[in-house]
Amino acid sequence: MIIPVVLAGGSGTRLWPLSRTLYPKQLLPLTGDKTMLQETVARTRQVGGTSDPIVVCTEDHRFMVAEQLREMGESATVLIEPMGRDTAPAVAAAAMEAMAGGEDPLLLVLPADHVIAAPAAFAAAVEEGEPLAANDHFVTFGIVPGRPETGYGYIQKGEQLTQGDLAGGFRVARFVEKPDVSTAERYVAEGYLWNSGMFLFRASRLLTELAQLEPEMASCVKAAHAARHRDLDFIRLGKEEFARCPAKSLDYAVMERTQSATVIPLECGWSDVGSWSALWEIGNRDANGNILQGNVLAREVHDCYVHAADRLVAMIGVHDQVVIETADAVLVAHKDKAQEVKAIVQQLKAEKRSEAELHRRVYRPWGSYECIDCGERFQVKRIEVKPGASLSLQRHYHRAEHWVVVKGTAEVTNGERTFLVAENESTYIPVGVMHRLKNPGNIPLEMVEVQSGSYLGEDDIERFDDVYGREQTEG
Repeated sequence: MIIPVVLAGGSGTRLWPLSRTLYPKQLLPLTGDKTMLQETVARTRQVGGTSDPIVVCTEDHRFMVAEQLREMGESATVLIEPMGRDTAPAVAAAAMEAMAGGEDPLLLVLPADHVIAAPAAFAAAVEEGEPLAANDHFVTFGIVPGRPETGYGYIQKGEQLTQGDLAGGFRVARFVEKPDVSTAERYVAEGYLWNSGMFLFRASRLLTELAQLEPEMASCVKAAHAARHRDLDFIRLGKEEFARCPAKSLDYAVMERTQSATVIPLECGWSDVGSWSALWEIGNRDANGNILQGNVLAREVHDCYVHAADRLVAMIGVHDQVVIETADAVLVAHKDKAQEVKAIVQQLKAEKRSEAELHRRVYRPWGSYECIDCGERFQVKRIEVKPGASLSLQRHYHRAEHWVVVKGTAEVTNGERTFLVAENESTYIPVGVMHRLKNPGNIPLEMVEVQSGSYLGEDDIERFDDVYGREQTEG
């Protein structure tokens, strides 16, 4: 049996402004109708003998991950990392969870933010690696490069395995870091492979190797897993125990140091979608070499990637540009500089600007809200609540709220009273009064909320009851 382990905890800063810290690229539909997470999970179903996946994600993303799995009808174990500690602790915790029922399955470890254009080739490579993993090899999948690339690590192949069912793979001679251009050209000429970050191995084999190579990490993850507890549909690892865990990638912790690493060459139209230029390279370009998404007008434009999310984007006489338009930010960059978007995000974070973290539309487990307008002592939001969903019972110490129902019916708790508010009706929540909003209907509830007061931050909240088990700071 193979259990896919899907790592969905990244932040995707190089695809800003579409990808944000609280809404990263793996949760976005960048290459089709499905999100990258959904495409990854669907891809595992093409591999014979796979069971329900284990998805590892962060606290901030858990409800979006659960909703996207629900949309595609997938049953999965969702494991919550209390904080990021890179991939080795996350995979080790998933291995312990996979063995919790007494079995010792093979684990297929996959990042949630990769594109694979030929999933059948990927499935065939996994099936080729299965006998190797069953015989205690650590299998990685090396991408046959189509060009010299300085943004990827490389794998040098060693001798080919030729014995029985194990034939086909190669021993790993060494892993090498991201090279400069001339070194990358030499690597490609000498038959090196790109390091894809996808792995296949037995769960117990990983834990045994980790205990030898990284005993402190193994001990901390074991303690965090022992302290796990169920919260709704999620499994939370012990926070204090996980916080003590060293932060290392699976490559550094195990794959580069084990004597049992094996690589299977793979040609499947793979990309880690690490930049906007990477999306241009793998996308369907028009006769002028452009990828134009949304409301775009282009004259004498060549070899550009343009994404218009909200407004019209008009372009004249430009080439090799990336233009990404969202409701609150616009990125314009030369394709050759696409990797440097990360520096913009770092600057935004240093200046504590919300554009690094959030879109104007913010998703919550009960629905979403979008800021329409704001000033020094007021803020106007558009709120949508899913059928049957409910916000927490809460109060605010610095703001009052006026709710106007635009569509549907709201069940409102306002102090000691609970009552219905229909379309075109409103209610007022004074400062400091306990209140709750619920959608009792079968259609989405749409409202306009006008906030007024001395402080309008999302952390001005005292929560008394919440069906989603959220903490005070989650908004």
